[in-house]
Amino acid sequence: MTTESEQTHWSVAGLLDLFDARPDGENHFVADTGIAAEDERQVVEGTQVLAQVIVAVAKRFPEKSVRSAHAVFARAVLVGPPVEFDIDVVAEGRSTATALVSVTQNGRRAITVTTLLDVPSHDVIRHHLPRPEVTAPADANDGGMPMAGRELRLVDVVDVNSPDEVGPPELYAWLHYDPIPARDDLAKALIAYFTGHLGISTTMRAHEGIGTAQSHLTVSTAPMTVSVSFHEPVTWTGWLLYTHESTQVGAGMSYVRGAVHTEEGELIASFAQDALIRPLRTTDNAIKTEARL
Repeated sequence: MTTESEQTHWSVAGLLDLFDARPDGENHFVADTGIAAEDERQVVEGTQVLAQVIVAVAKRFPEKSVRSAHAVFARAVLVGPPVEFDIDVVAEGRSTATALVSVTQNGRRAITVTTLLDVPSHDVIRHHLPRPEVTAPADANDGGMPMAGRELRLVDVVDVNSPDEVGPPELYAWLHYDPIPARDDLAKALIAYFTGHLGISTTMRAHEGIGTAQSHLTVSTAPMTVSVSFHEPVTWTGWLLYTHESTQVGAGMSYVRGAVHTEEGELIASFAQDALIRPLRTTDNAIKTEARL
């Protein structure tokens, strides 16, 4: 889940279609993996599967709203065969529901996701983290990662992959989507999709001589978990600001926490990521780059 992949053959509309998991029996859904990126890596982004899980559980519990999802990426999902989602309902009441989702491909379990859904209520109290006062999208830098219908602008960063881009372990990314989905489940899926893209880059930014341009070549990197919580209502127009802050890295793992604000300042989601950052083992050199986790 690095940012070096050119995605000119992807579109937001196509991505939303990909997120739209299909029911296939009781508590069972299926979805496609999409197409390979231009760098020929055959690994599906974990947050793409997380987005599909969010849609699947929303369809399973149509009277409730997805509030949180915690995914553990235990095994890589590869481009090709469809992914399958088995929903294990732990509890389903009038106000809340909890479900564990097992994601399999070719009969092998690859990802587990714990989900919480509820029926939103009236406020008793309310506050939220203010949006950071950062450069506006028009004054930020082109972040690359091309996709039809998506524009990415980075604050105070020119090349997010470069080992020479050194600064505090934080990144601010403005995102603009077209279309913005009207369906609640697809809107949340789209929010969740980008929560894993810049975490490793955020961590590496504080360390000179190391950057995501080296991922899978001289250093082994992989997101291992992503947690996302949605703060109702999840609606927006215009730009979204993704804030990333790496609070710790060491012993081969990093931790990043983040927030998603609307351009007007409303907090609509919070997220966190655990990621693997380790020396590339000599045995990994025998594995084709596109097949590495």
